[in-house]
Amino acid sequence: MADPSSYRPKPGQIPDSPGVYRFRDEHRRVIYVGKAKSLRQRLASYFQDLAGLHPRTRTMVTTAASVEWTVVSTEVEALQLEYSWIKEYDPRFNVKYRDDKSYPYLAVTMNEQFPRVQVMRGQKRKGVRYFGPYGHAWAIRDTVDLLLRVFPVRTCSAGVFKNAERTGRPCLLGYIGKCSAPCVERISAEDHRQLAEEFCDFMAGRTGTYIRRLERQMKDAAEEMEYERAARLRDDIEALKKAMEKNAVVLADATDADLMAVAEDELEAAVQIFHVRGGRVRGQRGWVTDKVEAVTTGDLVEHALQQLYGEESGDSVPKEVLVPALPDPVEPVQEWLTTRRGSNVSLRIPQRGDKKALMETVERNAQQALVLHKTKRASDLTTRSRALEEIAEALDLDSAPLRIECYDISHLQGDDVVASMVVFEDGLQRKSEYRRFQIKSFEGQDDVRSMHEVITRRFKRYLAEKEKTGEWADGENTFTEDDGRPKRFAYPPQLVVVDGGQPQVAAAQKALDELGIDDIAVCGLAKRLEEVWLPGDDDPVVLPRTSEGLYLLQRVRDEAHRFAITYQRTKRARRFRSSPLDDVPGLGETRKQALIKHFGSVKKLRSATIEQICEVPGIGRKTAEVIAVALAQATPAAPAVNTATGEIMEDEEEAAPETTAGSTEEPVSAGASNERRGQEP
Repeated sequence: MADPSSYRPKPGQIPDSPGVYRFRDEHRRVIYVGKAKSLRQRLASYFQDLAGLHPRTRTMVTTAASVEWTVVSTEVEALQLEYSWIKEYDPRFNVKYRDDKSYPYLAVTMNEQFPRVQVMRGQKRKGVRYFGPYGHAWAIRDTVDLLLRVFPVRTCSAGVFKNAERTGRPCLLGYIGKCSAPCVERISAEDHRQLAEEFCDFMAGRTGTYIRRLERQMKDAAEEMEYERAARLRDDIEALKKAMEKNAVVLADATDADLMAVAEDELEAAVQIFHVRGGRVRGQRGWVTDKVEAVTTGDLVEHALQQLYGEESGDSVPKEVLVPALPDPVEPVQEWLTTRRGSNVSLRIPQRGDKKALMETVERNAQQALVLHKTKRASDLTTRSRALEEIAEALDLDSAPLRIECYDISHLQGDDVVASMVVFEDGLQRKSEYRRFQIKSFEGQDDVRSMHEVITRRFKRYLAEKEKTGEWADGENTFTEDDGRPKRFAYPPQLVVVDGGQPQVAAAQKALDELGIDDIAVCGLAKRLEEVWLPGDDDPVVLPRTSEGLYLLQRVRDEAHRFAITYQRTKRARRFRSSPLDDVPGLGETRKQALIKHFGSVKKLRSATIEQICEVPGIGRKTAEVIAVALAQATPAAPAVNTATGEIMEDEEEAAPETTAGSTEEPVSAGASNERRGQEP
């Protein structure tokens, strides 16, 4: 525990101007980010008598070891910089709202030649129109199914679309009238885009225009005695009205507003947001946070607004935001929202009428969300704490292993040997800390030797970081870069778990002994009988099958196995997809795809002249000569043979599959975005 007076800056050093400040701990990790209208006054409030500080503030200042600040011109700039730093450093003492789920959106990919309607989750992408979020993906699909009668926009994936183009036959939706089938040119790209824009207008709340237009067309058809067409238009009108009924009118027509309510107690707070567009509730979402700092309801609202609109712009920020309490001061936040939208945004507390009544509904949802979260959280915290205590007792550890690292080896009959490292902190996955390794010191199948190499490499990096920061020389231990980002392999675990029995455990312990590390416990979990092996012991530790500690170790081991085998399969698939162009120096992925797209296959490219290769955009004569030489030296693959007819097949399969930059769509694999963070040393 640090004494705040040991790092307190002199009053004359702190400027009396707006700015953003950061508290760092002894390892240089950023633990708190704040903003202030006057840095001098705000920072002085942290260095008063500890007895007068809020308990959470007292914990923060005694955990910190230094403070630094950045001066800005205005409070709006301070608000934006504070948001950016909280997103970048993820400080432990800041309020961080956790989505209780990844909310699905109805998305229209207006950035494609033929826009597609689909369900999307995750980060928003440029050029895509979003509607929602919705509580359930099936609610989106029900709405879309109704609207496709009137707006038959494409909903198929890129693969289905290209297959229909190739065969000249549309999918089932094209036959039943729920898709205009642009894949077989039943509709032009311009007309299909107009259809998609009308779909977006309807979803945005401009419904009256289309209803009245269809009613007029229905009457005209009836007067002209085109009764089948009139009946079809009648059914379209009913479909639109049924889709509109799914979102009841709650405010005056054409009202665009977000309503935010907060339910809180001493430890936690829940936020609920209703998105009203065109007077109808178009989406709902909720967040929960631990109150790790002394905050008022206005502070919670400010943090929620940063979370909600920090990445948004334009119409995604509504004209009106209704909140239970205003931030203090409110002007910078309102100006920031106005900047995000590009026009004036009203931030206020509803006092009467329909908006006040709807706010009460949002508040009831927030209260229910907090009660539900606390019920789940109590059970979860108790279970995790018991699991860590059971592991510490079974392995005779001095304290509960708050950070556990698990390692696994994966290969296919000795090929593509890789290893994984997964991290659990406080019994929860820490996917940003996952790492993956290629085995480099030998080839072939030897899990024990592979485990020794991986443990050695990981903890050599750890020791190198300690030596680099001079921990042994001056007592300091730095786990982060100068800008506060965590260094790779810098945090030591309290427990290393290996997937395997005595041999793997012995290899891991030997690696640590060779490096002189004696303060990290090692164990192994064997799959056959789920036995826990310790270094040097002839008999395993057998935990009860109902033990929470055993269940946690199994989760850690299974996650390491999943992460390893996923990486191994990726490497194997990449090796199978290798091309002679991969060996051409200086030829990147973009130009390789351009070459394949131009010639159609590697076989045709191999027979092309240098002049023909130069016709590809981005390929100069020197590069074309290098490509020609490389392909001439490469041994062509043996021709494929149809085993039924004995016919030698054309080498069209060498054509690289076309890749498109798509968005995450339903169903989404849990943790997929996080898994890509695993790094390979």
